[in-house]
Amino acid sequence: MEEVQEVAVTVDAYAIGAFLGYLAILVLIGLYSARFSSKGLTEYFIGGRKMNRFVVALSAVVSGRSAWLLLGVTGMAYAQGPSAIWAVVGYIVVELFLFLYYARRLRNFTEARDCITVPDFYEARFQDKSGLLRLVIVFIFLIFMVGYVSAQFVAGGKAFASGFGMDMGDGILLTALIVVIYTILGGFLAVSLSDMFQGILMILALVILPWIAIADAGGLSEVLNRLEAMDILYVDPFAISVGAAIGFLGIGLGSPGNPHILARYMSIDDSKQLKYVAVIGTFWNVFMAWGAVFIGLAGRIYFPETSMLPAEDTENLFPVLAELHLHPILFGVVLASIFAAIMSTADSQLLVAASSLVRDLYEKMWRKGEHIPQRRLVLYSRIVVFALVILSLLLGLIAEDLVFWLVLFAWAGLGASIGPTSILALYWRGTTREGVLAGLITGTVVTIIWYFVPVLKDLMYELVPGFIAALLVTWVVSRITEPGKDVEKAFEQMKDQ
Repeated sequence: MEEVQEVAVTVDAYAIGAFLGYLAILVLIGLYSARFSSKGLTEYFIGGRKMNRFVVALSAVVSGRSAWLLLGVTGMAYAQGPSAIWAVVGYIVVELFLFLYYARRLRNFTEARDCITVPDFYEARFQDKSGLLRLVIVFIFLIFMVGYVSAQFVAGGKAFASGFGMDMGDGILLTALIVVIYTILGGFLAVSLSDMFQGILMILALVILPWIAIADAGGLSEVLNRLEAMDILYVDPFAISVGAAIGFLGIGLGSPGNPHILARYMSIDDSKQLKYVAVIGTFWNVFMAWGAVFIGLAGRIYFPETSMLPAEDTENLFPVLAELHLHPILFGVVLASIFAAIMSTADSQLLVAASSLVRDLYEKMWRKGEHIPQRRLVLYSRIVVFALVILSLLLGLIAEDLVFWLVLFAWAGLGASIGPTSILALYWRGTTREGVLAGLITGTVVTIIWYFVPVLKDLMYELVPGFIAALLVTWVVSRITEPGKDVEKAFEQMKDQ
């Protein structure tokens, strides 16, 4: 039997030059944003609520996708065909609803009550003077966020290894260094502007590459005929179990619970602009998802056996296919798009984790009632971002083979705890502080238990049962406890003025 040869990625000077140009733009964005972001915590963490609709749309979409879309979904489509589409349908539909309805109520209320973090929102909505809600939410963030950031650094190391032939550990270090420079310098403005730039790179890569690869293979009809001849699985979007389909669709439930996405909604300059954000964001979501799935399908034609991919890893399909079909400069752009996906998530999560420690623990609990200069708080925030990078980096270097499971696990944990409780807080007047506390804890605990019990994990993605359990517990406990006295005023402040 003929031996199947593994394909290697080769990078020339043009590709390296294009990639270095991308990195230079990121650093310049950080330098440009530094002065604005140094004014205070509102500027550093949510851009002073002055972000325009295009920036918010691209930043919200890109920060929520990470390398999971470019590397994970492309590999998923390569392995199991168009049934991978169910993994993207859920979040596209949920985020359309969030843009149109949820985000407007959150943005209006958080401006009226001067909230700049998610714990700020919960404390103001339920008039929690004890600080318990804030403490529980910060604890939940820290449980999941450090591992989430570590996973992005490991993804960067993996991309450097497959794209440039670099040592994995060195790649992780370089990824962390790039992220920390512009995040510390520019804060939320730098993160959002870089997300916008990186989003453009991602959609270019995800549209151009499958179009060229499919054309080179003889067109879409020829590709589909060849896939069907291999296995009906590769052309049937319904070749998936009911449990798997529900789990895939349930991925979208994580969006209202991930604070780096919610921060985008809070940052827009006018809540009325969110209807335009919905159009732009959904368009971007659909096109990026389309591209990722078709890259996987086209890849199966060019590499019929997984053993042909570097390290026999389906997540290496994207750079390998790009190197095969694109001019070196465009290939450099594709490599940059992979890092764009990684960095747009890592930088956002770092800001959320830093805001939890500086704003929610230090300013609002430890130094409650004291006046602390805003510039000093920004300095502390930058120090905390650096410390979190070091911590995430150590975890990534020590446990690089174990850390990838944290992406969907962290997405599930945040989605199951923050998601249902925040929806009820925004839409049901009967929601109580005690109900929310019970829901936050339930969502977190059910997610963790479900993940670590193999028979349950094999049945369904842990986000779905965690979300449902938190929703029910919040409702039940709220029914038997008393809502606060400020409910009508709170709901009035959620409306467009």
